[in-house]
Formats: sequence, structure tokens, C-alpha cells
Amino acid sequence: MTQTKELNPMLKKYSKMGIIATAVVVVAVAGIFAISGLKKGVDTATALKEVSETAVTAADLRVAVISMDKIQTEATVLEDLHKQRASFESKLKSKLEKEQKAIEKEKADIEKSQDVLSQEALQRRVVEYQRRVNQFQRDLSESAQAIEASYQEALSTIQKKHLDPLIEGIIAKKNLDLVIDGRMARVGTNINGLDITDEVVKALNKKISSIKMATPKGL
Repeated sequence: MTQTKELNPMLKKYSKMGIIATAVVVVAVAGIFAISGLKKGVDTATALKEVSETAVTAADLRVAVISMDKIQTEATVLEDLHKQRASFESKLKSKLEKEQKAIEKEKADIEKSQDVLSQEALQRRVVEYQRRVNQFQRDLSESAQAIEASYQEALSTIQKKHLDPLIEGIIAKKNLDLVIDGRMARVGTNINGLDITDEVVKALNKKISSIKMATPKGL
């Protein structure tokens, strides 16, 4: 599986009601203040009086771990998607190899014609050859980008419409407070029930087994 942009590799925290959103509060201060008018700040101990002693303890948390790498390799829909991408990449390779052979033949013909063509005619062929090479390079880049864009679009659909709702459903069913990507955690091997990857894969396989990757432009 080519690791371009895969299913969200970042640490994901879920609340029981869904994905936690971060609120950004902007405080606007109106008026003009002179340096002499600024209030002197308090010391650290005084400031800390505003902080409560309340904190979450391990006994209060219900946590689970998911291995996104394992989901990517074992989920049927993702295996199918990888095969589709590989198929498009193979088609692109065949197409470009054919064009490359034509370009190489044209180069050889130009070299053979140097003593036959006039300087003006030779220059025209060289210019046309360079144009074709440049176009070949653009086509290669654009087609590769088109394949990647199509793949990422399908990947995003799988995550948003299928995987995320399943994870949120599991959170609700297991009454979990936090689910993290196993790649971002180091856990012991003797914690039963912590890793829920197999359950996620099983549920995802039941929900969806394939998704059609849009045909990339030019293929």
C-alpha cells in the first residue's frame, strides 16, 4: 500500500457524543492604554488559585486503542481500493512507456537527419521534439496527481461515511471516553479489551466491501 495520504494518521480523540471540537476564543480589548496605565500582574501562586484541583483519574477513564495500519491492510474495502489504484498506475505506466518509445525514436530520427535537413528544418524538428518531451513530462505529472486525487477522494469517503460512524458507534456501545491510534501509543500486551481493531475491521467489512474509485483524468 503506497503511503500517500492514508486514513487520518493523527491522534483522534472522541467524546461519547462524537469528535471533540476545539473552540477558539478571541478576546478583544478596546481603548488606548499607556504603559503607565497597565496593571501589575500577580505572582504564580496567586494565579494558580484560579485552577481547580479536579483531574481525571485512571479509574474514571474508559480507553481503547485502534491500529490504523492494521485496518488499512485487513479491511476488505481498503484492499479493493489499493488494487484499483495499482491498476490505474499500471495503465499509466503502459501508456507512458509507449509514448517514451515514440519520443526516443523521434530523437534517433532527428540525429540521422542532421546531415540531410537544412538548418531551419532541423531547428523546427528539434523544437517540436522538445515540445513533445515537455508535454510528456506534464502528462506524467498530471496523470500521477489525478490517480492520487481519485484515490484520496475514495479514501475520504470510506473514512467519513463508514469508518468514523462505526468508531463513534463503538464508542457509544462500549461507553468509551477516549479512542487513540495505536501508532501514537505504547501499551502493554496484557491489557485485555484495550485494542478494538479486530472489532472495527469486522464491522467495517460487514458495512462495506468495495468502493468505486473515480477514473483519473487521462486514463
